[in-house]
Amino acid sequence: MIAIPSLHAFATIVLTIGMFVAFARGRMPAEIVSLLTIALIAVGLYFYPLPHSQPTDGLRLAFSGFGHYALITICSLMIMGRGLVTTGALDPAARLLGRVWKVNHQLGMLVSLLLAFLLSMFVNDTPVLVLLLPIFVQLAANGAMPASKTLMPLNAAVLIGGMATTIGTSTNLLVVSIARDLGMPQMNVFHFTPIVLMAAMVALPYLWLVMPRLLPDHSREPSFEPRRFSALLRVPAGSELHGKTVEQVSSRLPAGFLFDGGFTGPIEAGQRLGVSGTHEALEEAVRLLKGQAAPGWVVDRIERKAKAEGEDIVVMEMAVTADSRLIGRTLATSGIADLYSTAVLGVHKPRRALGTLPVRGGEAVIGEGDVLLAMGLAGDLQDFARNDALLILDGAREVPRRSKALIALAIMLGAVGCASIGLLPIAISALAGAILMFITGCVKFDRVGRALSAKVIVLVAASIAVGQLVLESGAAGWLGQTMALGLQHLPAAAVLAAVMLFVTVLTNFASNATAATIGTPIAFSVGSELGLPQEPLILAVLFGCNLCYATPIAYQTNLLIMGEGNYTFGDYIRTGVPLVLLMVCTLSVLLVFSYGM
Repeated sequence: MIAIPSLHAFATIVLTIGMFVAFARGRMPAEIVSLLTIALIAVGLYFYPLPHSQPTDGLRLAFSGFGHYALITICSLMIMGRGLVTTGALDPAARLLGRVWKVNHQLGMLVSLLLAFLLSMFVNDTPVLVLLLPIFVQLAANGAMPASKTLMPLNAAVLIGGMATTIGTSTNLLVVSIARDLGMPQMNVFHFTPIVLMAAMVALPYLWLVMPRLLPDHSREPSFEPRRFSALLRVPAGSELHGKTVEQVSSRLPAGFLFDGGFTGPIEAGQRLGVSGTHEALEEAVRLLKGQAAPGWVVDRIERKAKAEGEDIVVMEMAVTADSRLIGRTLATSGIADLYSTAVLGVHKPRRALGTLPVRGGEAVIGEGDVLLAMGLAGDLQDFARNDALLILDGAREVPRRSKALIALAIMLGAVGCASIGLLPIAISALAGAILMFITGCVKFDRVGRALSAKVIVLVAASIAVGQLVLESGAAGWLGQTMALGLQHLPAAAVLAAVMLFVTVLTNFASNATAATIGTPIAFSVGSELGLPQEPLILAVLFGCNLCYATPIAYQTNLLIMGEGNYTFGDYIRTGVPLVLLMVCTLSVLLVFSYGM
């Protein structure tokens, strides 16, 4: 006879289902749904406290997510990821993968999935994703597949790889530890790896070929065609252009970058070449060719001033208004570098109905409506715009602080290494890494808001509160008892699948730790009562805890990709539910054959 759930357990189940439906329908922003969930828990438990608790205990439970170690860990990982981006530490890895993606997008996707899977077998899955996330965001910006089509398959590959060893995730260690306390033999690191490898061979085609097609392109399309800037590329000594022809270097150039005019013969040091391209293309071409888009003395002055004042170098786009003194002048006669310590890297000239402005001394004359691509310190650029009647446009970008790239990479690898070998918990190592990013200047404290996502923060806080309520209200225990009563007449494969599905549902709506804590004892007792081997049932719990693809609140890596991929709740359901069903069926069959059930 199935007992009736307590009032608090029933209310918790209704609240959890309601939150899921609100997320899935998508009519309200995820942040609003999360805050409403927290508010309902706080108000409900204040007026109707849990047994043996005070109204203030309910408030503490409702808002505990904002101070929970999981949220601190996620925020710290975001900050460290920001440090890798702002210093350009991951540029070499991005360029290496970019070459593979340039050959073929499908090949690049396959290589990326295999890399993510293999890394997460030996390194905790969260740091692996943190390392890979900025690389794939940058690849998407450079013309590879959109981030929304790559990040979710990549995250799934990381989660499947983490499922393959006992050290892949902290949840695996928790399940193995609980099972050992219940009397099960100790499992070694690769105890169940062959089963996961065979399941991964089934899942990989779905991740590689199907999942990207199910995901929409959430790229934020520009409302206008990217501006193309004309510039003079200077060839200093040591440039990659020295002694080569334009044809010899064309294959290495980024899309959207062109040499203007017919250059013949080898290029010599000191030569100035007319080029054009988008902001990003010019920046990448200058780096690849080791050239200069502005006079060297101006760039050196800006870099010295930035180092002395501890500020970032910024590149801005500025439109010339009708009141500007620059109209009718060339860059050489404008005096911009001397007056403002600012370098103009290029000029965009919009199409004009009355033709083009004249050329003076080999340089085009600046006219009203032209857009200047200017580099300098933020204060100097503001003075330049104010004094010369320029309009600052959107799209300001910080120049990567490449001098700190090795420091940022060392901090990230140190944090990942300490967490992977068990020297420190991931929460402590991530927090220490974030603090070191601030101390060393890899991330400026006043820019930390750019690294964090408000959507992710409130989602994490709400999911933690719901997870604790599911456990403390008795809802998880009631669901477990109900499931156990209905398994006694099912075949072994169906029992394994049912246990795995129960834990999967629990982990997608509560937490991995809750699913492991509740599911492991239930599976152990089910095996004893039904006369089935207990080890495959324990593994069904372990695998179910890792099948957290169907909701963004299921696991912290799901939340890490949500902002970068601009995903909706429906994206997780559409792609995650088929993967969950595929993995449950595959793993259940493999467990039956592996253990002769």
